[in-house]
Amino acid sequence: MCGISGELRFDKQPADLAALDRITHHLAPRGPDAWGLHSQGPIALGHRRLKIMDLADASGQPMLDPELGLAMVFNGAIYNYPELRKELLALGYRFHSDGDTEVLLKAWHAWGKDMLPKLNGMFALAIWERDSHRLFLARDRLGIKPLYLSRTGKRLRFASSLPALLQGGDLDGELDAQALNFYLNFHAVVPAPRTLVKGVEKLPPASWMQIDADGNCSQGTWWKLEYGPRDDEQTLGLEDWRDLLLGGLRDAVAIRQRAAREVGVLLSGGVDSSLLVGLLAETGVEQLATFSIGFQDAGGERGDEFEFSDLIAQHYGTRHQQLRIDEREVLEQLPAAFAAMSEPMVSHDCIAFYLLSREVSRHCKVVQSGQGADELFGGYHWYPPLAETTDPFNSYRTAFFDRGHTEYQATVQPAWLADDLAGDFVRQHFERPGALDPVDKALRLDSTVMLVDDPVKRVDNMTMAWGLEARVPFLDYRVAELSARIPSRFKLGDGGKAVLKAAARQVIPHAVIDRPKGYFPVPGLKHLQGRTRDWVSELLLDPSQDRGLFQPAMLERLLASPAEDITPLRGSKLWQMAALNLWLNQQGL
Repeated sequence: MCGISGELRFDKQPADLAALDRITHHLAPRGPDAWGLHSQGPIALGHRRLKIMDLADASGQPMLDPELGLAMVFNGAIYNYPELRKELLALGYRFHSDGDTEVLLKAWHAWGKDMLPKLNGMFALAIWERDSHRLFLARDRLGIKPLYLSRTGKRLRFASSLPALLQGGDLDGELDAQALNFYLNFHAVVPAPRTLVKGVEKLPPASWMQIDADGNCSQGTWWKLEYGPRDDEQTLGLEDWRDLLLGGLRDAVAIRQRAAREVGVLLSGGVDSSLLVGLLAETGVEQLATFSIGFQDAGGERGDEFEFSDLIAQHYGTRHQQLRIDEREVLEQLPAAFAAMSEPMVSHDCIAFYLLSREVSRHCKVVQSGQGADELFGGYHWYPPLAETTDPFNSYRTAFFDRGHTEYQATVQPAWLADDLAGDFVRQHFERPGALDPVDKALRLDSTVMLVDDPVKRVDNMTMAWGLEARVPFLDYRVAELSARIPSRFKLGDGGKAVLKAAARQVIPHAVIDRPKGYFPVPGLKHLQGRTRDWVSELLLDPSQDRGLFQPAMLERLLASPAEDITPLRGSKLWQMAALNLWLNQQGL
C-alpha cells in the first residue's frame, strides 16, 4: 500500500523532476516507510512506500527490471500473488524479492493486459516500457485504489491523490460547474472521469490507459458486473445462495490475512464488520485487534453503537479499543480530515474514519473493513420501493438525490447553473443493457459508481492519511460477481441484505443481526447545533471565503433552520455546502 506518481512528457523534454518531487512528497502519509524516484528521458516515476506484504528493501519502488526493460510503481495489494508467482516460475521467470510488486512486473511481461483478470486485489499501477516508450496505467475492478490524472499538450501526470497533483503546478485549480452539479445533487458523488477541479480527471475503475511519448493514447474497460443468475443457478433458493456466499466470504476474508504485519478489524457493531470478526475467528486468528468509535449524542440521536461492538468483542475475546470523540475534537480535526480528502465528501463517516484511523495506526498497519456489503446485497432503504415501481429512475432519484433540479437552480448562483446532468447520468445508466430488474439497475449503479466515489474513497483517503491499509473483503471480485447473480428477492427481505444476514446467522450472535441498521453517526454534523452551527455559518458567510457559488437567500434559509433541511439520505444540505468551502480552503483553491 503506497502512494504513486509520475510524469510523461510529449514535447521531447525531460520529465520535470522538481514538480514530481513535490507531488511525491505530498503523498508521504500514504507511504511513510520509504520513498524513491526514477527518471529516464521523458518519463519519471515516484513512490512512497508503506511496507505490508514484504518488509525487505528488495520490494522497494520504483521497481526496475533492466533485463525486461520495465519500470513500475504500484499502489495496493495483490492477495493471490503467491499463486501467480508459481505460474511465472513455471514459465522461467526469476525473482529477487518476496512480495507482490515483482510478481506484477513479471506478470505484465508475460501476459500484458491479460494479466489484469488474473489479479485478485486492489491496485492502481503504472508500467513504463523502456524500448517502446509506452506507459500503461490500470485501476482495480471496483476502484478501491485511486488514480488521478492531469493531461496537457506537453505532458501527462498522475498521482494517488488530487491534492498531490496540485503540488506539481501547471493547473489553474478552477472549479468545474458540471462536476458541481453532481456534487450538490448526487450525494457529493462525481463519477469518473470527472472531478471538481478542471484539468484533473480520474481513471475509471476496471479500466486501463496506454499512452506513448508522442501523446498517442488508447483506453479500455477490462471488467464489468453481469447481473442475473447463470443457467445452472436458476433454481437455487435462499439457502443455496447463502451457502455459496458464506464460502466466498470465508475465502475472501482468509486471503486478506496475507501480510507481514498484524491485521485488525474496524468494528462498527453492525452485521458486516461483526461477520468479518466471526470469519477471522473461524480461521484460527486469536487475540484479534478490533477498534470502534463513538461521538456525542445530538438532536436526540445516539452517537455510538458500542453496545453491539462490545458484544462481538466479548464474544470472540478480541483486544478491543473504544475511541470516544467530543464535539470540540470533531471541530478541531475536521480541517485536517478535509485536507486528506482527494475530493470533498459529506458523509459523516469521514471524520469517524479519520479519527479512528489515527488511533488504529498506533497499534497495527492493516485492517479489514466492511465497506461494500450494502451496495452489493441491498442494504439501503431505497431498494425495496424499486421492486414495486414502474418508474425505477424516479423512485431512485426521490430516495437518493440530495435535492431536485429546481432546488439546485435556487441553490447556486447563475454562473454555476448547469442542466440536469446528474439526473441524465443516472437515467442513462439505468437504461444500459445487462440489468433488467429495477433493483439490479440501482445495485449496479451503486456498486460501480456510488460505492467507488463515496464509501470506498472515504475509507482509502481517511486510512491512508495515517499510513493504515484497509482491506475490504466484501469487494473481493468473486464475491461481487456472486452478488450480482443473486436475484434481488433474496436480498430485500429481513430488513435488507437477507442473503447476507442468512449467512451471518451461521457465524455470529443473532443479537447483532436482529437490530436496527446503523452506521458511524456524527449527530453534530447532521443537526448543526451550538458551536458546530456557528463554525459552519462562518465558513459560508465570511466574505473572505465567498467564492460566488451559492445564492444568499438559500444560505439564509438553511442557516435559519438547518435541522429542517435534511436530505433523503438523512444528511444536512447546509453541511454539504460548508464542506465544499472547507475542502477548497484546505486545498488552497
